[in-house]
Amino acid sequence: MKKLNRRAFLAVCGAVALTGALAACGSSSSSTAATTATTSTASSVAETLSGTVNTNGSTSMEDVMGSLIEGFKEIQPGITVNYTGSGSGAGITGAQEGTCDIGLASRDLKDTETGVKQITVAKDGIAIIVNPANPLSDLTIDQIAQLFNGEITNWSEIGGNDAPVVAIGREAGSGTRDGFESITGTEDLCVYQNELTSTGEVIANVASNPDAIGYASLSAVEGDATIKALTVGGVAASEETVLDGSYVIQRNFNFIVSDGTELSAAAQAFVDWATSTEASELIAGAGAVPVAE
Repeated sequence: MKKLNRRAFLAVCGAVALTGALAACGSSSSSTAATTATTSTASSVAETLSGTVNTNGSTSMEDVMGSLIEGFKEIQPGITVNYTGSGSGAGITGAQEGTCDIGLASRDLKDTETGVKQITVAKDGIAIIVNPANPLSDLTIDQIAQLFNGEITNWSEIGGNDAPVVAIGREAGSGTRDGFESITGTEDLCVYQNELTSTGEVIANVASNPDAIGYASLSAVEGDATIKALTVGGVAASEETVLDGSYVIQRNFNFIVSDGTELSAAAQAFVDWATSTEASELIAGAGAVPVAE
């Protein structure tokens, strides 16, 4: 026998209870209607979907997607959701061209990106990270901008070690890079020693270089002792500070879908569930901030 999820179980119980209550009142027509409702509900519960949903895009969303895919499999075992991390730009293009069902972008759509729409599933802080050997613990937005645009070239200028600043960033088209540069006002101004294609590569590079500074998704750096996340203006990146807006370097995690073509039933079911309160605990557990109310 197929196990019912909690919501489905309660729905069936509610309908059965309604049938009993109406029968006690002696109304045969009401009882018939309630019985019909019960049968319909049970039939709906028993019905499951099948199919494959392909998602592609932001590498910053990897942990969130992993949790969502695992949780969704429990309630819709007939649906397979695939994830490919190739960057936000590729995810948006994939949704536009129909090469994936759902694009994933860790930034908002630009005015020039047409034919698609965004559905925000979570928020995420962009953590400013340094090597644990770096003695600094806090930076201002202005200092961060100057470190990345080349105005500050030695850590000693802001109280750090006497060593050259090594700025590590993401490749052009990355949602993390777009979010970081737009918030810090450094679009097309950053002087990167390395431009890397994934969040994991940025973290690894900063972890291996005592003079490096980089940025990465909060969901990817929490609990990682190989790097140190700095406070920004005295505020640490956390679920609470991202949600209340006090941590200013943050962005949206978005599903990108076609604006003119309907999703398959399987893809729509995944979107509906992932953006509901049922998925909030999984999103939070993956280090991001759920937005469903």
